[in-house]
Amino acid sequence: MTAHAFPTGTILGYPRIGRRRELKRAVEAFWAGTIDADELEARAAELRAATRERLASLGLGRDDSSIPESFSYYDQVLDAAIAIGAVPERFRRLQDEAGRVDLRGYFTIARGEGDDAPLEMTKWFDSNYHYLVPEIGPDTDFSLHAERILAELDEAKAAGFLTRPVIVGPVTFLLLAKAADGAPEGFRPIDRLDDLVPVYAELLSELQAAGAAWVQLDEPALVSESIDEPRDRVIDAIGVAYDALGSAERRPAIFVAAPYGALGDALPALAAAPVEAIGLDLVRGTVPEQLDPATEESLASKTLVAGVIDGHNIWRGDLVHAFERADALRSLSGDVAVATSTSLLHVPHDVDDETELDARLVSWLAFADQKVGQVATLARGLAEGRDAIQGELDAASAALADRAGAPGVRVPAVRDRLSALADRDFSRADYESRVAAQESLDLPELPTTTIGSFPQTADIRRARARLVKGELTDAEYRALMREEIARVIRLQEELGLDVLVHGEPERNDMVQYFAELLDGFAVTQHGWVQSYGSRCTRPSILWGDVSRPAPMTVEWSTYAQSLTEKPVKGMLTGPVTILAWSFVRDDQPLGDTARQVALALRDEIGDLESSGIRVIQVDEPALRELLPLKLADQPAYLDWSVGSFRLATGGAAAATQVHTHLCYSEFGVVIDAIRNLDADVTSIEAARSRMEVVDDISTSGFDHGIGPGVYDIHSPRVPSAAEVQALLERAVAEIPATKLWVNPDCGLKTRGYEETVASLEHIIEATRAVRAELAEPVLAE
Repeated sequence: MTAHAFPTGTILGYPRIGRRRELKRAVEAFWAGTIDADELEARAAELRAATRERLASLGLGRDDSSIPESFSYYDQVLDAAIAIGAVPERFRRLQDEAGRVDLRGYFTIARGEGDDAPLEMTKWFDSNYHYLVPEIGPDTDFSLHAERILAELDEAKAAGFLTRPVIVGPVTFLLLAKAADGAPEGFRPIDRLDDLVPVYAELLSELQAAGAAWVQLDEPALVSESIDEPRDRVIDAIGVAYDALGSAERRPAIFVAAPYGALGDALPALAAAPVEAIGLDLVRGTVPEQLDPATEESLASKTLVAGVIDGHNIWRGDLVHAFERADALRSLSGDVAVATSTSLLHVPHDVDDETELDARLVSWLAFADQKVGQVATLARGLAEGRDAIQGELDAASAALADRAGAPGVRVPAVRDRLSALADRDFSRADYESRVAAQESLDLPELPTTTIGSFPQTADIRRARARLVKGELTDAEYRALMREEIARVIRLQEELGLDVLVHGEPERNDMVQYFAELLDGFAVTQHGWVQSYGSRCTRPSILWGDVSRPAPMTVEWSTYAQSLTEKPVKGMLTGPVTILAWSFVRDDQPLGDTARQVALALRDEIGDLESSGIRVIQVDEPALRELLPLKLADQPAYLDWSVGSFRLATGGAAAATQVHTHLCYSEFGVVIDAIRNLDADVTSIEAARSRMEVVDDISTSGFDHGIGPGVYDIHSPRVPSAAEVQALLERAVAEIPATKLWVNPDCGLKTRGYEETVASLEHIIEATRAVRAELAEPVLAE
């Protein structure tokens, strides 16, 4: 291996959707059949080329491997699975004779087709990004198919760039995988590490032959203590994988990135491995002050890549502190570089695009492009000395001071209300009393409902756009939304659902809608980030103390309720999810901010009850998402997250049925927290995992209402009535029917009406069949 110096400044990844969501539009056009694969490839190549040029203009080098090749059409974990041949048995038909999968097959694995369910999807560590879960069994045939990785490297070289390929590392890949169907009991995907490492070694050899000087292997699983694998086995896996890869004769230099927290007890093992550079997240973690002599000696010979620019949030931050943390690593190694703490996948492209945001707020912010600039600044400071960047450091410090004293950041009335809270504000009547009081809802066994949203049609989106442009008056817009609500209510009654929703046509997003109506928030025009696949969200900016100037949902819920005798759910987004899916102020504890949001929601619940709404859902799909990766940090998080939900709902009357919804939540991990939410009914994602969650529900003794999802709304496929019935029968076998609800996994906003109606018809058909089974008398033996 030829030695190459690591760049003095780099980033771990860059947003791949495009500044105006060009990739999203191209991919969805391909799915719709309006462009072919060649056109999609061409548009993606244009986007990658524009990204490289942009990063070079912001201060990264063209020929020093500082620009990462982190593009993906859908998901980086799926990319790794395709590259190593880890294709599930049901999709083997998509491989050609050489084992390759084309773009259409790639998307089929991601989205499913016919009776073939897609790969399961879940949250990427403690972020709002979703990855596809590989399926690995004892017989999974690992083989290298790196054509796309190599083609992108060649593409960059042809344009005059020497870039750095980015690939999910072998340890993280297996730790995030699940056992394939049919795997023997006790099998763990990490059991296949010895078989997988040679394929990665072959990949490294091909990258070196193609001219790569460095390769980035992402190993965030090394920082997590929440992965279901003994920690000592994770540590051992580091040595197995990287002793082998580092000892390979033909390879690029290896940069192992470990974002989302401190490496902790994994640092000595990684330091001992023959890799050239280690990425340390110094925003979420630290390097221990006392290291054993062997680790110190090992680190002294490596490049330490200081992740001091926050890749997870959009604040300009304390640049002086960031510089000092990077500079301090020089006590461990003479070769220190500056980087972002994580990939910039989690933040929007460019704050300069936000021309409608308040200029003062903009001065406090740094999106992806600004963070690249901060990396370049700090790298120059390390190379030339602090005096060379003193002007930039002073400007960042001035912005930080201005933010601290700005009006609205601290509101005495909000803080006084928090200070006055008592224990009684966090609890309702006991559950048994509530069940009795809610019998007036007169619901059948296995009551059916949906999670909240119905499809957002092109007409709805056009109406919202016309309102923003001034082409519709507020009254005209509200009349159109009422027409849509009436249509959704009629449809649900025709289908035979038991508890209805108004469909949320007036909501652009389940968080942004509330952010636009609460004090302390701002919303962006172009601040899109990838959630999964082609789906993007536009997180709001929570910058100050939060309060509710006026009711937010009462008008829509009461109108919907006036159209039907069946109960209609009032729909709110919970405090934890509002925080998780926003860019939240970093100048006070998250728990304080969550309680401010909870008080605003508590007021809204009171107004909904006063207006006659008898069922209220407070969605918390992100409860599991924010769970800290370090075990020691989890109790404090669960205390304030559960407490904020209970504060929001604590004023509800016993006769009001409070629902909550969680998705991608690995129920067993947070079962006690979900129980402590004390919601009357909890709906949870379960269809894509084929109802695996019911085992956790059953063994935990969970005794409140529960609705494990029976329809995976993240895939376009329509489940058959028989498929839904089989899921329900599995649930009924484990959970008392008196506690069981029937619902989709999540809201229906992203689906079309044709597939939605067909799926809901199958849900109703399956529910009626299972009700009939339950009604059959049991014959005595």
